[in-house]
Amino acid sequence: MIVEVAAAVIQRADGAFLLAKRPAGKVYAGWWEFPGGKVEAGEPADRALFRELHEELGIDVRSAWPWLTRVFTYPHATVRLNFFRVTRWDGEPHGREGQELAWQRLEAPVLEPMLPANAPIIASLALPSEYAVSAAQSLGEDEFLLRLESGLRKGLRLVQLREKNLPRPALVALAKKVCALAHRFGARVLVNGDAGLASDAGADGVHFTAQALGTLRERPRGLLAGASCHDADELARAMELELDLAVLGPVKPTASHPGAATLGWDRFASIARGSTLPVYAIGGLSRADLEDAWRAGAHGVAMIGAAWPRES
Repeated sequence: MIVEVAAAVIQRADGAFLLAKRPAGKVYAGWWEFPGGKVEAGEPADRALFRELHEELGIDVRSAWPWLTRVFTYPHATVRLNFFRVTRWDGEPHGREGQELAWQRLEAPVLEPMLPANAPIIASLALPSEYAVSAAQSLGEDEFLLRLESGLRKGLRLVQLREKNLPRPALVALAKKVCALAHRFGARVLVNGDAGLASDAGADGVHFTAQALGTLRERPRGLLAGASCHDADELARAMELELDLAVLGPVKPTASHPGAATLGWDRFASIARGSTLPVYAIGGLSRADLEDAWRAGAHGVAMIGAAWPRES
């Protein structure tokens, strides 16, 4: 039997998230976890979340977005953790059951001991909500690098280098420039291709095409790993391989693929629901689509054209 649990990633504007220490008398007393609790029979998970957070923390949720789902087997039970990201609420969180609370910053050492099921969640939280896909060939290399630096100065922290028509030597050379620039700002770079290309370029990870995903036997170690997906089967494969992220789309019509079938937000939500890894929505999107993406269960948006606006 699987116990359904609704869990909250309560995040402040500065990115810090709330952790609670399990009180004495409970299983795993003294361990840190994300706040939440058991979903009652017939109760929607989001309603369970609102109820639990009011009972445990004294807050009333104003916005909660579906996010990740993880199944974990403890010695006493197997639980399905339905995580929601809570970004707006009324009231000041306080431990109404005597539990200790703490705001955890991503750059700080994680509080210990942490319940084992929560470690992958914290790693996923380190991924930003915007994933920029390169446009060096359409903009020209020099112009692209200028716009990349501008974006990095404004907070861009995750970039995919995707230049399919460049010969490998030229691609490696460009990737080295992109990585050097991104690393100055603490940003990470994934190279579209294979793990060998990512290593040659000094990139932080590799982003697989849907075609490559279909033949991949295991995820590369020591690198971030993402993949492009277009349907439920491809996303299921990315989850089976335990990749770090997936990109799902196209959600809207795109200039790069005119006439291509689109998912729309409803179809995107139905595919992304229950995902065990962060899913970025892609396809004709911009930063203005972030809230729609979150509402549909996305981690954030991946952008090509909208990622590189002309400087005013």
